[in-house]
Amino acid sequence: MSSSAARYTYLGPEGTFTEAALRTLPEAATRVLVPMVSVPAALDAVRNEEAGGALVPIENSVEGGVTATLDELATGTPLMIYREVLLPIAFALLVRPGTRLADVKTVTGHPVAQPQVRNWLAANLPEAVWESAASNADGARQVQEGRFDGAFAGEFAAPTYGLEPLVTEIHDAPNAQTRFVLVGRPGRSVAPTGADKTSAVFWLGDDHPGALLELLQEFAVRGVNLLRIESRPTGEGIGRYCFSVDAEGHITDRRVGEALMGLKRICPQVRFLGSYPRADETTPQVRPGTTDEEFAAAADWLGRALDGRA
Repeated sequence: MSSSAARYTYLGPEGTFTEAALRTLPEAATRVLVPMVSVPAALDAVRNEEAGGALVPIENSVEGGVTATLDELATGTPLMIYREVLLPIAFALLVRPGTRLADVKTVTGHPVAQPQVRNWLAANLPEAVWESAASNADGARQVQEGRFDGAFAGEFAAPTYGLEPLVTEIHDAPNAQTRFVLVGRPGRSVAPTGADKTSAVFWLGDDHPGALLELLQEFAVRGVNLLRIESRPTGEGIGRYCFSVDAEGHITDRRVGEALMGLKRICPQVRFLGSYPRADETTPQVRPGTTDEEFAAAADWLGRALDGRA
């Protein structure tokens, strides 16, 4: 294993939920885990061959997509997703030793954390001023330095920064989860497992009534279920968007592969982000007429029809 392949980067600093998610992967035990200051920095280390992979957050069950990750994967030198991790999320209010709840006037955390603790803040610290940090662990570091009174982060981050969890199990939504993806340089997708997900980004050719519907029909007519779709601005002007999607199935499934080919025919650009095992191991409900066997039988029928044998 090369020195770069032995390194995995992640959204740091130490003590982030991203690090906790990364440490759930068996291969993390044999890698050097390197915290980075931002999602772009973690992914650029992979692009520059300074690391073999990067784990970054991509989606939260409360706040939705993590825009920094979605935009980085849609632009720049291509990267691919090889794994995903689902991590239950509950926050602790971390403070310097001796701090009481009444002493907390300023708080911080990652921007994605704020919607997940908004109701708790309104009920318990209605006068507290929020200022976002680069990550939840970075917020804890700033509390350690005295810049804020409290940080919303994982309880596990408290010892790293010499803080105390004043309140634990804070979450406005029960069963909140964040989804993380392990990203590497482009290569062959991992083998299908039967419980897979395929991610891609596609661009509209021109803006006209029903344009997006036409693209979505490429999935619908082949029985491919979309698990997530989000629009992101391309930077080319107001109203210019690309669409990031997660679909059930693997690119080697005929229904998924043909849907992507359909998009490629009609879109000016399609970026394949990988097929990989679903963390929840949910198998798709394949609709009648869309199995690999039925696609193969239809292709065989077409061949026989061309020969006058149908």
